[in-house]
Amino acid sequence: MTYSLEDANWTERTELIIGADGVARLAGSSVAVVGLGGVGSACAEALARAHVGKLIFVDGDVVSTTNINRQIIAFTDNIGRPKAEIMVERVRRINPQCEAVAEVCWVDGSNVGDLLRLRPDFVADAIDSVGAKLDLIEACLRSQIPIVSSMGAGNRLDPTAFAIADISKTHTCPMARSVRQGLRRRGIETGLTVVFSDEPPVVKSSGPIGSISTVPPAAGLAMASVIIRQLASDSGGYGVFQ
Repeated sequence: MTYSLEDANWTERTELIIGADGVARLAGSSVAVVGLGGVGSACAEALARAHVGKLIFVDGDVVSTTNINRQIIAFTDNIGRPKAEIMVERVRRINPQCEAVAEVCWVDGSNVGDLLRLRPDFVADAIDSVGAKLDLIEACLRSQIPIVSSMGAGNRLDPTAFAIADISKTHTCPMARSVRQGLRRRGIETGLTVVFSDEPPVVKSSGPIGSISTVPPAAGLAMASVIIRQLASDSGGYGVFQ
């Protein structure tokens, strides 16, 4: 048996937290999620289940066997398929009313302007590459488009070690240090909200980065929380992000 969302108020539990106005504000909002690995895919699903009305998924990668241990879109039967397209399909199964768009591409300085011309209300940056991450962050900040950025989630075991802070307040995380330094070279010291872990990497290696099922999704959920609270509060909802 299949059910229609019209059969019941599927946002009822969300409304109890942020109010009907908050849910309506989310339904009228657009969010771009850039990078759909363990962090970004968890963030994307949380946004869909919160009833964000338009979601733009940007990733040039395809699912591989090494993704299965931590990415919610990775299954043995979709290896080799574009992550952005799989995420769209998953969101449509959650909320068919959501306008979900797949952009199968890598973001960098050469095309980030094309993404921002879509004028999302918020951007979730879950890019692994520091160079591309810096290009996206700078473009969003210069364009005054709200953005929350994930720092490193690999080589860690503790999902409770994540914090939300301005980039200038980060510490311990090697990626956060690289991003801070890169932004400083571009004339940016503060103004970027990030999710970072204060757990020292449990493995220090110049090779492939280890990861586990419990940690990247925690960072993605924290990113989604920043976005949901901010967008919902703009319409008079609860939970203003501080």
